[in-house]
Amino acid sequence: MNDAVLNQTLPRPFDTLRAVNLTVKTWFYVAAIGHAIFLAYILAVFYPPIAQSGLHGLQGLHLPTGFREGDTLGNLASVSHVLLAVIVIGGGPLQLVSAVRRHAPAFHRWLGRSYLLAAVVSSVGGLYMTWTRHTVGNLVTQIGITVDGILILAFAFLAVRNAMAKRITEHRRWALRLFMVASAVWFFRVALMGWAMITDGWGIHWESFTGPFLYALGFGNYLLPLAMLEWYFYCQKRKAGQGIQIAFVSTLLPLTVFMGIGIFAATMGLWLPRV
Repeated sequence: MNDAVLNQTLPRPFDTLRAVNLTVKTWFYVAAIGHAIFLAYILAVFYPPIAQSGLHGLQGLHLPTGFREGDTLGNLASVSHVLLAVIVIGGGPLQLVSAVRRHAPAFHRWLGRSYLLAAVVSSVGGLYMTWTRHTVGNLVTQIGITVDGILILAFAFLAVRNAMAKRITEHRRWALRLFMVASAVWFFRVALMGWAMITDGWGIHWESFTGPFLYALGFGNYLLPLAMLEWYFYCQKRKAGQGIQIAFVSTLLPLTVFMGIGIFAATMGLWLPRV
């Protein structure tokens, strides 16, 4: 009887792994909302003029690599980059929903194939525009975009190879890595606007679109999400101590808050005014 009373009154030990998983779910929900807003912006702003005027629909849009007379290949790359963004931005979060995998496996597989193809084609087009049009930033910017493009191609290949070999756990890990690097364009906009809102744009030269913050963000928009993902993988292992898991939660929570601020700032400052 005394033991039963003690078991009822003593507080349960803090489950750090549960805290890790809950924090990650919170991050995902916030990110999914942000992706949905960006998706709605792309559909509302870019699709109608392209559907009406084809390549010439790029004219007048807020694109650093928009329509250029006589540059058919570059214009095709720009259009494909915009059109495929719907699959990358909209399909990425949907692929990570476990309920979709369980209850609609056929849809999950076809969406996954479409997502992989869209990410690869969009990456190749982005690399082509980066080195032929030279419209944003400088060499540091171009290198940052190029590294991200190469990672997209590499992670897509590894995700497919592991899926074909029926190594499902490894496939999912490479698919998660692909999601992080393929979403770099979204991370960039959200982090940029969040930083501008909090610091009034410290470290950014807006006219040339250069500066120390932009240089750091040009690599951090995919390296930081990848680093947090790898940390999350490690937290799932038995050898990961409570201290490591608590440190992960303590890091991801403020990053999630910052991401939420960035989503609000990007929605109000970039996306909503142009709809």
